[in-house]
Amino acid sequence: MKAEAFLPDDYRPAEDEPFMNERQTEYFRRKLLDWKSSIMDETAQTIEGMKDGTRNIPDIADRASEETDMALELRTRDRERKLISKIDAALRRIDEGEYGYCSVTGEPISLKRLDARPVATMSLEAQERHERREKVHRDT
Repeated sequence: MKAEAFLPDDYRPAEDEPFMNERQTEYFRRKLLDWKSSIMDETAQTIEGMKDGTRNIPDIADRASEETDMALELRTRDRERKLISKIDAALRRIDEGEYGYCSVTGEPISLKRLDARPVATMSLEAQERHERREKVHRDT
């Protein structure tokens, strides 16, 4: 594994530097790892809450409300589990030198898009084309 690039705390990738240079790569690696860590912490809190939350609630409306809240929480955690898979895939792409490039066109994905959605695998244009095709197939 390569040594970490030095990154000042206020570093933000800029369009005027070489695309996916060491600093940009390290910036996105850290962003992805921090995001994953945050999700894992929330998951651990949910698990602890479920262990502590096994209470006997006599009022049926209160029990139903709590079960609804728990079901929503579990759906959220399931979405986050899928997101962790995408984060892990993005980290693999970083290690393989493929991160930041569109899986459809091979062109660079904009830094703004990657900053907003670091697990993005397609450029905005390719994503929009994909979604339009998906909509057409869904509507027919």
